[in-house]
Amino acid sequence: MSTKQKAYIALAITSIVWGTTWVAMKFGIKDMPALQMAAIRQLIGGVMFVAFFILVKKQPLPTAHQFKQIFFLSIFTFVFANGLSTWSLTFIPSGLGSLIGALYPLSVVLIDYFFFNGKKVHSTAILGILLGIVGLATVLYEHAFGVHSNNYFFGVALSLVAMLSWSYSTIAIAKQKVKINPYFGLGWQMLFGSVMMFILTYSTNNHIPLSSITLQAWLVIAYLIVAGSVIAFVAFIYTMKHLPSSVATLYAYINPIIAISIGTFLLKEKITVTLVIGSLITLLGVYLVNRSMKKQIAEELADVENV
Repeated sequence: MSTKQKAYIALAITSIVWGTTWVAMKFGIKDMPALQMAAIRQLIGGVMFVAFFILVKKQPLPTAHQFKQIFFLSIFTFVFANGLSTWSLTFIPSGLGSLIGALYPLSVVLIDYFFFNGKKVHSTAILGILLGIVGLATVLYEHAFGVHSNNYFFGVALSLVAMLSWSYSTIAIAKQKVKINPYFGLGWQMLFGSVMMFILTYSTNNHIPLSSITLQAWLVIAYLIVAGSVIAFVAFIYTMKHLPSSVATLYAYINPIIAISIGTFLLKEKITVTLVIGSLITLLGVYLVNRSMKKQIAEELADVENV
C-alpha cells in the first residue's frame, strides 16, 4: 500500500471518528451529567498526555509564564469549547451540534478582524460568512416555529458560545505562540480544564457518584479519549503530512454529515429536507471561507518571496 493510499485511509478515519464523537457524547450524557462527563474525559486524557511526555519523552515542566498561557487557553479550549458543546447536546441533536461546531472558520475571520486588527476580509469570505448564517438559520427555522425540546434555544446558545470560544482559542494560540510541544501543552490544558470543570460540577451539585456511572457511559468516555483524542489526532497529522491541505481539511465538511447520518440511525434524530438544505448551505459557506483564507495566505507568501 502506497503512502498516499494510507493518507486517504487516515483522512477517512479522522472524518468518521470526529463525526461519531458527537453521537458518542449524546449517548454518554443519557446516563450522567454532561459537564461531569467532560471533566472526567479531560482529566484522563490530560494525565495520559502529560505522563507520556514527562515519563517517556523526559520533557521538562513548563515555565511559570508557559503555565500562565496554558491556563488561559484551557479556559476557552476545554471549559467553554469542549465543556459547553458537550452540555449543549443535552438540549439539541448531535447533528446540529456538529454543524454549529463546523462554523468556527467563519467566526475566526470575524474575531480576528474585529478584535485582533486582522487584515481585510476578502469578498469570497464575506459571501461564505453570509451563506453560513443563512444555512444555520434555515436549519433552526423549522424548530423556531415547530415542536422542539425544552431549552432547545438554550442548547443552541451554548453550542454557539462553544464554537466562538474554540475560534478565539485558535487565534490566541497562533498569536501567543507558546514555545512548548503542542501535545504536551494540550495535556496540561486538559488537566487545568478538568479541574475547573470538576469545581463547576460539584459547586452546582450537577454530578453523580462515580459508582453510579453506567458501563455505557464509561465506554463512551473511553471511546472519546482513545478514538477521539488519540487515534483521530494521529491520523489527522499523518494526513496533513502526506496530502495537500485542501484535501486534508475535507474532514471539516464530512464531520457534520457523519454526525447527522449516525445520529439519525442510532439516536432516531429526525432528518428533514430543511435540515439537509440548511446543512449544505452552511458547509458551502465554510468551504468558501476556508478557500479565501488559503488564497490570502498564498498571496502573502508570494509577496514575501518577491521582496
